[in-house]
Amino acid sequence: MRSVRATVVAAVAVVGLALGAWTVGGGDRAGAPTATPGQRLPGDTPHPSPRPDRVPDGAGPGRDGAGRDGDGRGGDGRDGDGAGGGSRGGAFGRPRADDLWQPDRMARARQPPHATAGGARSGTDRVPEPVPARQVPRPYHRNMAPVGKVFFDRPEGPTVCSGTVVRDPAHPGASNLVWTAGHCVHGGARGTWMRNIVFVPAFNDRGHPAERLADAPAAQVSSYGVWWADWSQTSDGWLRHGGTGDERGSAYDFAVLHVRPERGGASLEETVGAAIPIWFGAPSAGRISGVSAYGYPAAPPYDGARMFRCAGPPGRLAATGGAPALYRVGCTMTGGASGGGWFVSRDGVTMLVSNSAIGSTAHTWLAGPHLGRAAREVFDAVSQRFAER
Repeated sequence: MRSVRATVVAAVAVVGLALGAWTVGGGDRAGAPTATPGQRLPGDTPHPSPRPDRVPDGAGPGRDGAGRDGDGRGGDGRDGDGAGGGSRGGAFGRPRADDLWQPDRMARARQPPHATAGGARSGTDRVPEPVPARQVPRPYHRNMAPVGKVFFDRPEGPTVCSGTVVRDPAHPGASNLVWTAGHCVHGGARGTWMRNIVFVPAFNDRGHPAERLADAPAAQVSSYGVWWADWSQTSDGWLRHGGTGDERGSAYDFAVLHVRPERGGASLEETVGAAIPIWFGAPSAGRISGVSAYGYPAAPPYDGARMFRCAGPPGRLAATGGAPALYRVGCTMTGGASGGGWFVSRDGVTMLVSNSAIGSTAHTWLAGPHLGRAAREVFDAVSQRFAER
């Protein structure tokens, strides 16, 4: 079978911000067969607890802020991709302070703990050579407008990841869905749900230095607005094994956010001008000639202010427990790039095939999950939940 030809996504199209016309063309759209219900979670509060071990009120997954059981259930743990089937999600109330995420608070956000993978095992390809991350040309709205930053509160304080606006078959041309990493919405087996989650597409569009962001006008930092999440959903595989060093968690380290406009109005896709389709069940690493990984790395030597990308041929990183192998690519991006999309060109259409999940201690490579049936279940659950809204 012929390989998928890699492209530099930044060259796909050029647009103007006023028109919001960044496009990726037509192509396959993800369907939405059967939804997997999510579960309601505790409501958000503007100020997270300073105690790292605090579990939000409501006793965690499966309960809302009043302690009532949610309306969903997880999967049975197996779905044909390995031990990661099913998914759980959470709704959370929007805090009263709509201006919580101002540029000064965004500037204080730090990257989440940067997970690293263990040693090589059978089925793992050789370690890739490090590929220096390159800055995405500015302004970002002309090159990769659907990519942005995800901000949220952990008990330790404001935190940051990356994410991508993705197409929603339930709302063609008007998607409000964002793809990111599971650890950007939930702490995994020993953690809890993140709070006060927002998405800022094309963050810092002009690429101002980090030291200028705290005092920069909001219009320059968040040209397309600040989009509050009212639902997040991730896989049972991440909830059961994530954050433990077990690659079974990393193999299912993906999540979907549903967001709403900061003050009503057009959808996220309409505002940004584009959304990327997801290629569920894409070929394995050996049958893809190249990928482009995007994100906002925040750990040194980066500062989280600018968008970077790495491009190269992916290899395989085997996982334990029957979980599918991850894609792995040489890349020097660090924490903060987590959740950023990995893209290929399929018949001339830019498509998302993975997201940054883990990396090496020396920051020489990144790995991301293969998006199979478990990922499709998470996506379909969120898409169908908001299909009639």
